[in-house]
Amino acid sequence: MRVISRALFFAFLFSVAARISLNQAQDKPLKKLNWGVTSLSGGNWIPWVTKEARIYEKHGLDVELILLRGSGQTSAALLGGSIFASPVALPTVMLADFSGADLINVAHTVPGVQTKMLVKPEIKRAEDLRGKRIATSSLGSLGDFLFKYILRKNGLDPNREMTWLSIGTPPERLQALFSGTVDATEASYPFDMQGERKGFRVLFDARKEVVYPSMSIVTRRKNIVEDRDTVMRLVKAHVEGIAYFKSNKEFSIKVLSKRLKITDRETLENSYDTYKQDFISVPYPIMKGLEATYDYVAITRPEIRSRKPEEFMDPSFIAELDKSGFIKKLYEQR
Repeated sequence: MRVISRALFFAFLFSVAARISLNQAQDKPLKKLNWGVTSLSGGNWIPWVTKEARIYEKHGLDVELILLRGSGQTSAALLGGSIFASPVALPTVMLADFSGADLINVAHTVPGVQTKMLVKPEIKRAEDLRGKRIATSSLGSLGDFLFKYILRKNGLDPNREMTWLSIGTPPERLQALFSGTVDATEASYPFDMQGERKGFRVLFDARKEVVYPSMSIVTRRKNIVEDRDTVMRLVKAHVEGIAYFKSNKEFSIKVLSKRLKITDRETLENSYDTYKQDFISVPYPIMKGLEATYDYVAITRPEIRSRKPEEFMDPSFIAELDKSGFIKKLYEQR
């Protein structure tokens, strides 16, 4: 009887200890960090879904999504330490690193850029933009770079032959076009569709004009050296967010509707179908087809021609998740 009581006693102690350990693990504070959202567009869908589905929390992170304006402001925030990671256009990463920064790309979410140039109906050709006003999110942003590159391909000097206005959000840029404040605007999906319904036309579709991977995860090399675990957890959450997006259509549509204040079902459905195809399940940093990026950077830093893409990217995080089977399991479970 005494032996049984002692066994029960130790079993009780073990049970209590296990509960205490579990509670301590659950009560462990989440790691707080800021993620920079570069624009209000469908391209930022994954961090929104990851946040709303509490996937960041699952990986021990308390992520605040901070709206910034383009890659220029975002890279400054990264270097200043106010954000931990964010999408930053590769040319901005390269130029910043040439100036002594330590930015590094660890993943690409989409292989091309979902943005178009919407123009007034009377503008039929690239030449018709001479002397016109064009709205972009900010000078140095991804959209700013892409359309200037496209205009150069069409024989124009975008810095001399037209005026660029920095107008923050997609709805604000669209309204500027509707009101006549500008003659053309950068319009990411689904705002391009809204413009077309109003009679404005697409002059350029960046996805068709330029090979350009985007919606990257960029952080500092300093973060990787000092806190690789947090970087890995952020990347894992992002990759899981992509899988969750692809298998939870209604939830994802509700998130986009909430974030962009869009209620039109057709627009939301088309957005989901488009991005479901574009979001990369195994989002290695893309290191091929970067001619446009190199051309752009070479305008001010011709020495970029001697530098390899690998110098600005670190594929080790996605490689680890890929080889470990983590990503494969995400899609087997759904």
